Amino acid sequence: MQPSFTPLGPVAVSERIAAVDVLRGFSLLGILVINIDFFALPSSIYFNPEVWGGFSGLNLLSWKFGSLFFLQKMMAIFSMLFGAGLVLMNQRAESVKRKFGGIYYRRILWLLLFGLAHGYLFWHGDILFTYAVCGLLLFPLRRRSPKFLIGLGIFILLFGVFIQMGSGWFFHTVKKEAMAAQAAVKAGEVLSSEQKGAIEAWEEMSSGFDSSAEKVAEEIETYHGGYLDIFRHRFPQTLMMQTQALIFMVLWRVLGLMLLGMGLMKLEVFSAERSKRFYLVFIIVGYGIGLPLCAYGINSLLKHGFDFIYRFKIGGHYNYLGSVLVALGHTGVVMLVCKSGILSWLTQRLSAVGRMALSNYLLHTLICTTIFYGYGLGLFGRIQRFGLFMIVIAIWILQLILSPLWLKHFRFGPAEWLWRTLTYWRRQPMKIANTST
Repeated sequence: MQPSFTPLGPVAVSERIAAVDVLRGFSLLGILVINIDFFALPSSIYFNPEVWGGFSGLNLLSWKFGSLFFLQKMMAIFSMLFGAGLVLMNQRAESVKRKFGGIYYRRILWLLLFGLAHGYLFWHGDILFTYAVCGLLLFPLRRRSPKFLIGLGIFILLFGVFIQMGSGWFFHTVKKEAMAAQAAVKAGEVLSSEQKGAIEAWEEMSSGFDSSAEKVAEEIETYHGGYLDIFRHRFPQTLMMQTQALIFMVLWRVLGLMLLGMGLMKLEVFSAERSKRFYLVFIIVGYGIGLPLCAYGINSLLKHGFDFIYRFKIGGHYNYLGSVLVALGHTGVVMLVCKSGILSWLTQRLSAVGRMALSNYLLHTLICTTIFYGYGLGLFGRIQRFGLFMIVIAIWILQLILSPLWLKHFRFGPAEWLWRTLTYWRRQPMKIANTST
């Protein structure tokens, strides 16, 4: 007699953990608060937000509010939940005694291809490619203990800090040598080849952080153009984001957070299974330490005029670390809401947004590029920060309405359906069967 087994397939609605979906939906909507700036404003604002978008009154307040409560916090939650997803997949596979390595790696490789297409064809700020690269590294660690995963995650997060600090001191040294060489030129001295090289190195290095009025105006003009103009501008940006920025900035943070998420999922943190007291501690510690740390970082960057060398050396690390704590505080709040059963009208809608996370993430790109790029409404660079925040709220409302409506009729979001169909290499049923008689 042949042994029976349950074939692995997409997770049924009845098997989903509601609190995980709610938290995923919450973080996805929050991500847009930060991402919309990079859809709507010149890229120079990443290192110096003063250059465009308004930086006084309500615009300054919007920037401070977004930086304190959303910047890197929502992406931290989303990244941790990606790691948590691997733990859930592993638990499900082991419960039916099935291997799922092939399915997992196919899933990740398709995500990588989605990220390449999304980044090069639509928006340079894509995160899917980064998630796929990190996801390729996670699978061998799926059975490790929570203590090991959390410890390794913290170590990798801190390693990312040291890399950026090292970059900052390298920038500082190159600038110092270039300034000395330029002073020698003014003094009428003949420069050595090393001094000439220092000037050239600094000019090349600092050009990547150029926030001059000319560069800003040129970028705005480009995004008011057609698709091909924008594509030519976007291609090197995306290449840089998926290579240089990935290696020196993003990889270590995202990978560390995913490992942290794996450990926390094994401790049942994201499933709202822990006590209310446990989540209250998350809130008190996360907000009590994280928010002051992030606030200090915001003020220090303002004080130093958003100098990029200072940011790499120390100024950006207050939020880098504090954002993880604030993310845990946010998680505690969402888990308490889920446990208490309050705001069910909202959590049900957030759950629907979370179940369609990939579709809703890509919908952000579709909506925002249509609003801001030249082949749409062409509003790039024309709306200030407070106005952008109003657009974010409008998109939130739209997705909170559309997501549950869609899932009344379909099992998956459209992007999720495509991803699952490609992963399992068979067409997945999309419509929910009508059981009414």
